[in-house]
Amino acid sequence: MLGVSFFNGFLDEAIKRCREGGLVVIPSGPGLACDLPNDRAYAEAVQRADLALPDSGLMALWWLCFRFERINRISGYAFLKAMLEQEEFEQGTSFWVMPDADQSEANRRWLKEEMSIDLDLEDIYEAPFYERQGPLSDPILLERLKDRRPSYIFVNLGSGVQERLGLYLKDNLPHDPCIIGSGAALAFLSGQQVGIPMWADKFFLGWLFRCITNPRRFVPRYWRAWKLVWLLFRHGRRCPPPVS
Repeated sequence: MLGVSFFNGFLDEAIKRCREGGLVVIPSGPGLACDLPNDRAYAEAVQRADLALPDSGLMALWWLCFRFERINRISGYAFLKAMLEQEEFEQGTSFWVMPDADQSEANRRWLKEEMSIDLDLEDIYEAPFYERQGPLSDPILLERLKDRRPSYIFVNLGSGVQERLGLYLKDNLPHDPCIIGSGAALAFLSGQQVGIPMWADKFFLGWLFRCITNPRRFVPRYWRAWKLVWLLFRHGRRCPPPVS
């Protein structure tokens, strides 16, 4: 869809594929609607990903109703939760890119208390401010990762940023870790953002919980996601041409 080879299988299969290494992206509906036609670097990142999971319920519903093909939606929230429950992350095997100091501390505490993942401070990186569009690089992060050589890298940043950062790491790291753009999923689990029940996530209602909790922030964001319908109607399987 839209030039992206989305994975259409089940959660356990996706986790198995993830273990093989490479870039895993979980594009949100708003990200696809706004960034795909407007940012060539973002489009390249999602197209070159080794595993692209269909997170958008709106996209899955549209494809079923108008293309008559069922897409097994896998949300970033469900994927990360299952990944943490199934995998055993020993000291130093995972590395976590966090958006700020507060979320870093809360997420680290939750991982230790709930998942028995005791992260060393050297396995956490608080991201600087990245440019909103265009190719992205971070030499400081790259050197940290070359030194640590983790098997899994979790990029817990916003949609549009994490995909481009993930592609930069994929292209420049000397080893082949699994790089997961998990976005706000960890913040949901640790309580930094509104908790979403699994039944709500299953029935594509996570957006509603977020909008009710913080309407000023999330209502405009999800309103913009309706552009995705037009992109799907007009382009279908083809990638939208970049806006000049």
